[in-house]
Amino acid sequence: MILVLTVVALIAFAANSLFCRMALAPDLIDPVGFTAIRLASGAAVLVPLSAFVAEPRRKEKPAASWSSSLALFVYAIGFSLAYVSLETGVGALILFGAVQATMIGGGLLSGERPQLGEWLGLLVAMGGLVYLVLPGMAAPDPVGVALMLASGIGWGIYSVRGKESVTPVATTAGNFVRAVPLALLGVAIAWASLHAERRGVGLALVSGAVTSGLGYVLWYMALRGLTATRAAIVQLVVPVLAAAGGIAFLAEEPTMRLGVSTALILGGVAGAILTQRRKQLRSEASEPLG
Repeated sequence: MILVLTVVALIAFAANSLFCRMALAPDLIDPVGFTAIRLASGAAVLVPLSAFVAEPRRKEKPAASWSSSLALFVYAIGFSLAYVSLETGVGALILFGAVQATMIGGGLLSGERPQLGEWLGLLVAMGGLVYLVLPGMAAPDPVGVALMLASGIGWGIYSVRGKESVTPVATTAGNFVRAVPLALLGVAIAWASLHAERRGVGLALVSGAVTSGLGYVLWYMALRGLTATRAAIVQLVVPVLAAAGGIAFLAEEPTMRLGVSTALILGGVAGAILTQRRKQLRSEASEPLG
């Protein structure tokens, strides 16, 4: 079940990347407006959904928090703003590097001790990502770099905090609701530069309601069965899925470089997962019977 939830969540993340590219690259909508619509539509879907989904209630931990909502907002606004100032490849490298560092660092602080195979798998997968985005990389805009770093750190924190949630629907709904006022503040600040075409608004709505709102619920559900290290590593598959989506839906051309990098990323991720799985099997085998 965890595998299915993880795969579907990763596909949703890749779809988010495509929606963002389709809306922001041709300037169909401004980054701040895209983010505000994305968060508001996610909240609009999740709030009624949380009212119909029965989940356990625990008084000692709130369903959502302002710190998680702030991390969600920083991720969303940072990603959108950086997207228009960085090349896609550079942005992906910075984003996922920050996510890996934040989540694995958080795991280490909480007592996780990744195995050698997991570290090697991470290095191979990151090498595949570097190989994928390396061509044409130019000196990036420093402001864009800072924004994408903040976005990656925000997403890493949001994901690490999600491991504590026992009510993924209510937690995600609450986080989105709390993030909306922050997005509206951004709209007020950037009011003079706001613009949107109908297609841009539509892409933001789908991104928020489906691949963000529902996708993040699935991700919080999957996180309960993943270590922070494993959750960080599997997300390196997202650029590959996004590239595959670009080929399937945006008529982009497949390349040998994409094939090689895909093999490296998937091989590294698989190696890291199998290492953790072997560790679990050994641990179960060593437990006394009865």
